[in-house]
Amino acid sequence: MRKLTNVLVTGGAGFIGCNFIRTLLLEIPDFHGRIINLDNLTYAGNLFSLIEIEEKFSGTRYFFENGDIADKHIVDMVLEKYDVDTIVHFAAESHVDRSILGPEIFVKTNIGGTFVLLEGARNYWNKTGISKSDVLFHHISTDEVYGSLGVDGYFSETTPYAPRSPYSASKASSDHLVMSYYHTYNLPVTISNCSNNYGPYQFPEKFIPLAILNIIENKPIPVYGNGKNVRDWLYVNDHVLAIWNILTSGNTGEQYNIGGESEYENIKLLHILIDIIAPKIGLSVEDINKTITFVTDRPGHDLRYAIDCSKIKKEFGWKQTVDFFEGLSKTVDWYLINKDWIEKIRSGEYQNWIKMFYQS
Repeated sequence: MRKLTNVLVTGGAGFIGCNFIRTLLLEIPDFHGRIINLDNLTYAGNLFSLIEIEEKFSGTRYFFENGDIADKHIVDMVLEKYDVDTIVHFAAESHVDRSILGPEIFVKTNIGGTFVLLEGARNYWNKTGISKSDVLFHHISTDEVYGSLGVDGYFSETTPYAPRSPYSASKASSDHLVMSYYHTYNLPVTISNCSNNYGPYQFPEKFIPLAILNIIENKPIPVYGNGKNVRDWLYVNDHVLAIWNILTSGNTGEQYNIGGESEYENIKLLHILIDIIAPKIGLSVEDINKTITFVTDRPGHDLRYAIDCSKIKKEFGWKQTVDFFEGLSKTVDWYLINKDWIEKIRSGEYQNWIKMFYQS
């Protein structure tokens, strides 16, 4: 097993990143290292998700640096300041709709930022002379790089790339960059491509938290097209544990698919959510169903994603631990209990809190 001593987490204030940090520091007894969270705190990243971590570990095992992964000076400073030996690269622009409306930032962050991180790691680790067996650059990617499936079949690690949106194209490009550094410079890298994640702390532009909050607030629930697009859903904590397996035991130069093996049409998933939420908030299923609003389909909307994750199961014995219905219920309960988290983000209180954070 690799010994992870100083772990740089990019995008650690985002949805999956904050769950990764929380899990490592609060739930994995075998992790004794430090985490450095480098985050630019864009609209989808916030430090409210890590207040408990800040209170328990700040200055000892948790450190926060505000900065852009595309800024070479910041990246080089962080690598040297904390003597980083492991990079877990979550930071990315990730919303397909936003990539359609404004693709430039996706190219800048997802491709340019990944390049800056790779160069920084290559130069710093070469300078320090640290053994290649003691360092790792792990890149978090998506199943969307593979394109769209028909009614059957699965994405495997050998599926040809066929991205169909500016977002997925930028992630495919960053995947290729990462793997090129392994083949050209012998940089120790691993890549994981995951299916759709859900769970606590997800920004409410994504389908599940948006649906939950709109149901709670009695707002129209938008569904693209006819709602027949299929996604494979993965509970975020299961994703985090899969990443932990790759970090500690994964073979360098390897790619691993991580899936939930829970495929649902969007409209079917929405009806499951409504059935879960209705009795919790005292509304009838019939009344909530009336708020479902079918909207014009997204350009280039992929029909179906589905992951074959047999490789990671076979190599590490990893498997999903959270049943899909259990995970949805947990997620609904979290949003019901933590509505103030959403309100702080929406109200602008977050930006004021950030100013106070830095002043202190």
